[in-house]
Amino acid sequence: MQQAALGRSGIEVSRLCLGTMTWGEQNSEAEAHEQLDAALDFGVNFIDTAEMYPVPPMASTYGETERCLGSWLKARNNRDKVILATKVMSRSDDLTYVRDGDMRLDHKNITAALDASLERLQTDYVDLYQLHWPDRKTNYFGQLGYRHPEVDESVPIEESLQVLADLVRCGKVRHIGISNETPWGAMRFMQLAETKGLPRAVSIQNPYSLLNRSFEVGLAEIAHREQLGLLAYSPLAFGTLSGKYLNGAKPADGRITLYSRFSRYTGKVAQLAIAEYVALARQHGLDPAQMALAYLHSRPFITSTIIGATTMLQLQNNLDSINVVLNDEVIAEIEAIHQRYPNPCP
Repeated sequence: MQQAALGRSGIEVSRLCLGTMTWGEQNSEAEAHEQLDAALDFGVNFIDTAEMYPVPPMASTYGETERCLGSWLKARNNRDKVILATKVMSRSDDLTYVRDGDMRLDHKNITAALDASLERLQTDYVDLYQLHWPDRKTNYFGQLGYRHPEVDESVPIEESLQVLADLVRCGKVRHIGISNETPWGAMRFMQLAETKGLPRAVSIQNPYSLLNRSFEVGLAEIAHREQLGLLAYSPLAFGTLSGKYLNGAKPADGRITLYSRFSRYTGKVAQLAIAEYVALARQHGLDPAQMALAYLHSRPFITSTIIGATTMLQLQNNLDSINVVLNDEVIAEIEAIHQRYPNPCP
């Protein structure tokens, strides 16, 4: 398994990271353990989770993913074999069952969230602690346009960083990361780290796929110059880039079939783009999902691609993508499709 530096942390992580957000909802604890064993055997040393998981989030399953991971770490006694990442939620109008609906990126909430995550994960530290989304109102989770709020009641980034600094000092967190951030937010984190002596983010976890390359517009240069490597999530756009939803297909176990909240991947323009990417892959004797992942592996601003699966067959297919190298002709044709259908699923 190829590895890459996690920012300036001195840690090397596998170029594939095992995503976990189906565990506790679509996958049982036993299936989660099976995925973890297979990924570790393949050479994956990087695991990403979050207090919010599984997705879609519900009060009845809150924290179940971390619990599945924690029981595996205890059973295998192999905490030193993995780089463990999790995330703290910010404010949300929907997730009122968490911390009495008062999720903010302040001292009370970040500290409480981490302590609860550590208990579920059955460990006394995490290697990477990420702010799941900004406390301020900005454009993330599919929103491209930005509307400035008339009143900004967000927790200042400096305040959040001060809390994270305390957690690093006491040994509960080794390094910090940001997620679903904008170019302004990323650079503000960098500026405060440099001028205030606060922890420097080592990664940014944002969506990136053949259907959503918006990261390239303002954040790719930051990732390069600031060594803030991308941990790319939704690399297969919820499985659509495998081609399994084409022509109106609705596989019974598909996430888009089961959960209407992911319908943005089924729009007309997205379907046109997906059809062309799938046809291109088949024309060159490639598996469509592996081609989509292999394109991401070729991007120099990506530190690790977060893969997820609900079946072992899917997982193995995703893992094997690390050995697929796209030739110049395929890359050029991918770029041509992107020009015709730029970012249909932000």
